[in-house]
Amino acid sequence: MRAFLKLLFRNRLAGMGAVFLAVIVVLALLTPLLPLHPPNEINTANRYLRPLAEGHWLGTDHLGRDLLSRILWGTRLSLAVGFAAALIAAVIGAAIGITAGYAGGRTDNVTMRGVDMLMAFPYILLALAIVAVLGPGLMNALIAVAAVNIPFFARNIRGVTVGIAHKEFVDAARLSGMGHARILFSEVLPNVVPVIVIAMSTTLGWMILETAGLSFLGLGSQPPQADLGSMLGEARSALISAPHTSLVPGAMILLIVMSINLLGDGVRDALDPRLRSGALSRPAAATLVERKQVPAPSSEGLLRIEDLETQFQVGRRDYRAVNGVSLSLEPGECVGLIGESGSGKSVTALSVMGLVASPPGVITGGAVRLDGDDLIGAPYARLRALRGNRVAYIFQDPLSTLHPLYRIGEQLAEAIRVHHPVGRNEAKRRAVQLLVDVRIPNPAQRIRAYPHELSGGMRQRVGIAMALANDPDIIIADEPTTALDVTVQAQILKLLDDLRRSRGLAILFITHDFGVVAQLCDRVAVMYAGRIVEEGPTAEVLEAPAHPYTKRLIACVPELGGGRRRLEAIPGLPPAVDDLPPGCAFAPRCDKAAEACRSGEVALQGQDRRRVRCLFPEPTTEAAQ
Repeated sequence: MRAFLKLLFRNRLAGMGAVFLAVIVVLALLTPLLPLHPPNEINTANRYLRPLAEGHWLGTDHLGRDLLSRILWGTRLSLAVGFAAALIAAVIGAAIGITAGYAGGRTDNVTMRGVDMLMAFPYILLALAIVAVLGPGLMNALIAVAAVNIPFFARNIRGVTVGIAHKEFVDAARLSGMGHARILFSEVLPNVVPVIVIAMSTTLGWMILETAGLSFLGLGSQPPQADLGSMLGEARSALISAPHTSLVPGAMILLIVMSINLLGDGVRDALDPRLRSGALSRPAAATLVERKQVPAPSSEGLLRIEDLETQFQVGRRDYRAVNGVSLSLEPGECVGLIGESGSGKSVTALSVMGLVASPPGVITGGAVRLDGDDLIGAPYARLRALRGNRVAYIFQDPLSTLHPLYRIGEQLAEAIRVHHPVGRNEAKRRAVQLLVDVRIPNPAQRIRAYPHELSGGMRQRVGIAMALANDPDIIIADEPTTALDVTVQAQILKLLDDLRRSRGLAILFITHDFGVVAQLCDRVAVMYAGRIVEEGPTAEVLEAPAHPYTKRLIACVPELGGGRRRLEAIPGLPPAVDDLPPGCAFAPRCDKAAEACRSGEVALQGQDRRRVRCLFPEPTTEAAQ
């Protein structure tokens, strides 16, 4: 609960709504204990007293009744009715939605067609019809408001349940012998509860408004009982002569509904696991930059990353995902960036074009120079002009990066037309040529295919074609072959190598596979805990690794035809980047670590061709010579 509140109040508007609503709810709960006038006490001699009148802070209404007393009692009643209606609608609607989504088939079809028929009626007219049948009264208004909102809950919960009902963990529960009722309560319902809570929090305000609307028309609360809607209805005749009688209940309705809506947005985000990782607002267009100083340019080159630092600031914790990384990339060169998962490879690559999600990502130091120009903190218009134009990306899973509702040709044409003023026919011609370049058969027909109609290898070729659409100078490939089988992986690597040599592309290839590095890369940089621990020509690093971490990584690679040997593994786990140990981050897992490794900074040392961050490196090829 404490963590939930902490996340909720990171959203200032949601926190403001929570505070206002809490004050209103507390006042409503304490109303019977407060020294107030009886809410229905009539005194016609005090009709239409203005606010701040003696004994009546908010004035009186047309019958001389105290407005402060009536507004607090009316708020109490409106909140109770609105919450009860939301709870009834949520319980019944969720039960319908879960049952229909889980059962599927005819049960789902018949149930949801009935729900669709209810949703075809304007909800306020349906509520009026229900009250007309049941008769005026606050309880009947509650039933009407709950009834017209049941289809909303049923439709939303059914959609979520359909996606859950065929998940592997539900199938596993069936195979274990669980009955349908137990599966619904133990497997499906816990995954649906957050959606129900979110739906309730975002619709509670509307239900209060709907109840107030029925009372305003005389179909809800009946005299002398007061709720906010009936108070507005009674005051409409004196809107000009005594406007405070309308403004007071109107302002209370506004405060309640606004507070609930703001709080509902915060609750939705706080319960969303995708947003718990750092912030409640959606990522900005470019990564936030908070640099204290800019490093001086070290040398010229196509792309130079200089002392780059990128953090994820989550609450009071700073996760140092990239911690002083320096790397260069020359025209026509392929550099491999390798390391365990979580070492900072992808964050380094995304930082180049300001694509790290902010919040929580923040670039706190360093520079990224393209042809000598620093891109860190550059205006968004400049970054947008470079993204996909001079610097392109190939992502690991093209099925998630390609839009599922657009054809391949449309997406390729869009990538071209974003940066170049060409017509549709010319963009289509270029799209076909791109598919030819990446060796997709029947390109004229393939451009009309959707992503799900292609195999994994074909989709990855489309991703490469999209990266090549604007003849970039640099391609950043983030593990593009990880999800592919061996034969398709070999084809993709050969394709990238051929394109690099024919077009003069520079490639930053992120991977955790030394076999891929050996086949494609000219140089390799090994990352651990957000830092580069070794860098050098690929053949030299693979033949004689200098850092113990690199040596252990290479030892973990199985060999074919080498006879039986022990499959190596690195003991322990990588350190948490929000609590890095002093000295060398690999020291707790290194069998060569000494006391000096655990204290003080370990610098990246060596010549331009070979550099290593280690006090006791292994002998290299150059040293052996």
